[in-house]
Amino acid sequence: MEYFVNCNTSTLAPYTTPLDITRVAHLYRRLGFSASVETIKQGVGLSADALVDTLVNQAIGMAPTPAPTWADWNNGDYPDDDDVASDLKREQLESWKITYANALLANNLRDRLSFFWSNHFVTEIDVYNCNSFLYYYVNCLQRNAIGNFKTFVSEIGLTSAMLYYLDGAYNNGNNPNENYARELYELFTLGDGNGYTEDDIIETAKALSGYVNRGDIGCEAVTFDPTNFNTENKTIFDQTGNWGYDDVIDILFEQRPDQIAEFICRKLYEFFVHPDSKDEANNAQVIIDGMASTFISNDFELAPVLSQLFKSQHFFDDEAIGVIIKSPFDFYFNFLNESGFAYTDTNVAEMVNYCELLSQELFDPFDVAGWQRDRSWINTNFIIGRWLTIESILEDFYQADNEQFRDFGMAIVGDDGLTSNNPETIARPIIDFVLSKGLLTESDYEKAFSVFRSDVDDTYYEGGTTPSWTLATWQSAPFQVYLLLQYLAREPEFQLK
Repeated sequence: MEYFVNCNTSTLAPYTTPLDITRVAHLYRRLGFSASVETIKQGVGLSADALVDTLVNQAIGMAPTPAPTWADWNNGDYPDDDDVASDLKREQLESWKITYANALLANNLRDRLSFFWSNHFVTEIDVYNCNSFLYYYVNCLQRNAIGNFKTFVSEIGLTSAMLYYLDGAYNNGNNPNENYARELYELFTLGDGNGYTEDDIIETAKALSGYVNRGDIGCEAVTFDPTNFNTENKTIFDQTGNWGYDDVIDILFEQRPDQIAEFICRKLYEFFVHPDSKDEANNAQVIIDGMASTFISNDFELAPVLSQLFKSQHFFDDEAIGVIIKSPFDFYFNFLNESGFAYTDTNVAEMVNYCELLSQELFDPFDVAGWQRDRSWINTNFIIGRWLTIESILEDFYQADNEQFRDFGMAIVGDDGLTSNNPETIARPIIDFVLSKGLLTESDYEKAFSVFRSDVDDTYYEGGTTPSWTLATWQSAPFQVYLLLQYLAREPEFQLK
């Protein structure tokens, strides 16, 4: 897979041209896990301003996923038999994964962002091993995903999942644990070595102490124990006082706003626009600086800075389209949304498991730095795994109802599917919809056309003696669409969004 250099020189000025199908699809593929053909077509002709406002407002107004029945369970609520309890915990976790995966598939910015933040404020379920902690962690991600970043930082640090994962639950005042203080600066707000010292970490750990009351039963929410709080004066970013948890957050955002804004806006840029943000040949730094200015001037509210980016000429530039390698979740879920195929929780569970095989395990990144994204998703084993699994998925959907492949093609080509006898007229828009920027050369298109033509005799196509083939009526047309999708799924362009 060739690595795409960022050559985008467009600015943050508003994109004012009415959106075409390529740019609507681009918007949905970046702001969600894509969308159906019908949803994307409905966006054609709209302004970026109108469509982005709709998606952002939807995300702001969306309620968190309802709590499962076990949301407040501790170990005392499980059966006494350890094996039975273990099985029940595993069933609950798998069910919650599917619940959350369905939220990702619901095509909205809120859970695209909650998924992004889960790879920023990382925890690992394998470490804290408590389903109720996971629920409240996800709830925090969803409530704050497009809210105020300062509030987000404050709340996420007090989730039991985070307190256990980064040892805050063992941060006693007389024996401070520095793990969370270090990651608060290095990974969550400032960036590695950016604007803090080792002394700041040591002093911050003291200020964050006291959240160590872990209950008597196990899997109980962590609470504050004032007897385990360090009451000495601490000096953090040259500010001295008997600081506690809330003071740390206040001091951090008061003393280091520029570093926070630049660090977070760069991560947002690399996730939503292009992974290459540091090459001087592009305009990325100018864009990030503009985003950071908006972030600070809006008191670290996320919605204004995201709206500015998503409405910009830079976001919709040709150089921004089809330049990010799909994560495993993008790979499967984008296809599922775009195809419009009827799916069940069984299909979703299968895809979640495939993501795990390709090194993207839901709620369990491999370390505190999270999944590294982009080029790390593609190697010899992973690309073969993508090919084999997507072929299996396509076959399952074809066996379940082959007519949905015809429906998918018809949704894309519209009236041409009723009248055109030319297979190339039908195949090209399907290819251009499935692939974010189509195929590279006409020779590549010809190969795909040949696959789509299948073994249908030329006499039935346009130019033959008795042209009667159409996508809408030909008996084997669903199989032709199936063959084309199988072929495209192995193309390099299919790996990109």
